[in-house]
Amino acid sequence: MADKLAIMLLTIDPDYPHLCGTPFFQAATAAAMDFEVEVYFASRAVRLLAKDVADRIYPSDNRAKSVYGFMQEAAQLGVKFYACGGAMDAYALKPDTMIPELAGVANATTFIGRVMDDEWRTVSY
Repeated sequence: MADKLAIMLLTIDPDYPHLCGTPFFQAATAAAMDFEVEVYFASRAVRLLAKDVADRIYPSDNRAKSVYGFMQEAAQLGVKFYACGGAMDAYALKPDTMIPELAGVANATTFIGRVMDDEWRTVSY
């Protein structure tokens, strides 16, 4: 059985916060099950990595935990976050404007490599 999970955030958008909690909850769950987990932020999802974005939005009306709270829990369990360099450029994001949980910048070949590797499973949101 594969013990690695790569999650692509392509349609997740901070303008639709009700969609933004689940990927991080599932990433944290997989990490708690001792899976290696990487989350790739592409397109508009990369904005969640900018400081002061995810901590101001909530995935539910009860506002019990911000999207950033879900992200922090996942990161504390060992989930790695990777930003698409092209998306960062498109939204004028620089490394010094990003949250400290960002592990690095990755390109399309990195994620496609995960898709094609038998040791990895992938999920896209």
